[in-house]
Amino acid sequence: MQGPFFLSLQQQAEAEGKICVVGALILDRQGRIFAQRRSMSRRLFPGCWDMVGGHVETGETLLDALRREIQEETGWTLASVVSLIAISDWNVDGWHREFDFYVEVEGDLTHPELEWNKHTEYRWLSASELAILEENRRPAYPGWQDIARKAIDAWESRRKEQA
Repeated sequence: MQGPFFLSLQQQAEAEGKICVVGALILDRQGRIFAQRRSMSRRLFPGCWDMVGGHVETGETLLDALRREIQEETGWTLASVVSLIAISDWNVDGWHREFDFYVEVEGDLTHPELEWNKHTEYRWLSASELAILEENRRPAYPGWQDIARKAIDAWESRRKEQA
């Protein structure tokens, strides 16, 4: 999967009138997934646990937005896109199409530089802790827990292949 493939997915979503959103599924060396809690002052999904990500800005590609969001929300740098884990549509303040990517990042994973005005805490969650991701969720939003589990499964498969 290369940039042209992602560009075609973005163009299709935009042609359908969808607002494009990206999510970065970041896992550490232990296979735990990074999650951050949105502040209660956020308009969308206040108090929810979320992955790194956000809206694709005008003139950006999906990968541009992924790079920017990772840098803004954690201070880390996108190293590589491992795979596209999920594509989902949801309707909150308009129809969105979300593209969730399992990515590798560079930086100090023990000290993310959160946007503290937007997020109140972070955690590295193991597969057995994923239920917390459904706290405060509205039904219109795709199941973050299921998406996170797919990323952990992909991480485990990749680790076995590399062994």
